[in-house]
Amino acid sequence: MKFSCEKALLQTAIATTSRAVAAKSSIPALEGILLEAGQGLCLTGYNLETGIRTTIPAEIKEAGMLVLSARLFGDIIRKLPDDVVTFSSEEYTVTITCGLSKFNILGTDAEDFPELPSVDGLNSFTIKQKDLGSMIRQTIFAVSDNESRPIHTGSLFEIDTDGLTVVSVDGYRLALRHEPIEEKHANTDFSFVVPGAALSEVEKICGEAENVVTVTMGERHIMFQMGDTMLVARRLEGEFLAYRQAIPRNNPIKVEGTTRTLLSSIDRVSLIISDKLKSPLRCVFGKDQLSITTKTGIGDAYDQCPIDGDGGGLEIGFNNRYLMDALKAAPADRVRLELSSGVAPCVIFPAEGEENFLYMVLPVRLRAGQ
Repeated sequence: MKFSCEKALLQTAIATTSRAVAAKSSIPALEGILLEAGQGLCLTGYNLETGIRTTIPAEIKEAGMLVLSARLFGDIIRKLPDDVVTFSSEEYTVTITCGLSKFNILGTDAEDFPELPSVDGLNSFTIKQKDLGSMIRQTIFAVSDNESRPIHTGSLFEIDTDGLTVVSVDGYRLALRHEPIEEKHANTDFSFVVPGAALSEVEKICGEAENVVTVTMGERHIMFQMGDTMLVARRLEGEFLAYRQAIPRNNPIKVEGTTRTLLSSIDRVSLIISDKLKSPLRCVFGKDQLSITTKTGIGDAYDQCPIDGDGGGLEIGFNNRYLMDALKAAPADRVRLELSSGVAPCVIFPAEGEENFLYMVLPVRLRAGQ
């Protein structure tokens, strides 16, 4: 195998595929990146759960396949000067040259690298990369890390005539985002659950690009095609929470506030809360104002935030981080908070425009003196 390509392109491709490389594996090849020189240069990382393949332009002088240690290959390319990298291999001995730098390292047989699963393409849809990226970013914080309910360690994707809905739940909160899609290739509505770890990588690859991503659902896997980069992940199986029934909609208390102002007040009061000194926020929704207090072993804090509406003096407790995560993710300058009692969830919607997001945070039971 012999090829040459720009260092910056190769470095980016290695960084992208390395995110799907196994840190430690009983199959040594999975700790490496598969290089395939053909029409272009194709790099693949795979950990048996998630696989990432990307293709970059290169001058191919001799076709071939080889596996290189992801860590070593990445370190070498990153530290090379900004120039054209020349790569050649004889059997398993690889020579990498760039400028005045030269490395001779050992690769392994490409036959040892498992094939990426093929996705048979039962249904698919397309959406702008930046839209999918923002939907994942604004819901992934609510994905569960509790392995006792594996289905909730991923996000639910629901596709219907209205578009795409992404939902994440972890037992304490729920995050939902909705956007129209570019095109749907399916006779019926469909849904699937994607592992949170895979979605985190999809979000990084999507970035803010205006290009479209094609999402294809297979029988056991899901594939995201983003330009020259493809990610394939195993679908999570099981019964996802019936989230529509879990969200209270006819809430008697409705107040509105500026997202940034609410966040600032919660952030200030949270200064005396830490992992060692945990305490809920005591929130009192009055007429046109929200009072927030908390008390820990090092002191107490109080802040007031202007709101529009009358909360009727409702007192309710919240985990500060859960409330902040929802407000940070909310893609709107103003939000509407809906409540019914001190033991019922708080539901957060956009105050104006289309209801394209919804966050639900369960309350924390307050004890006297907190």
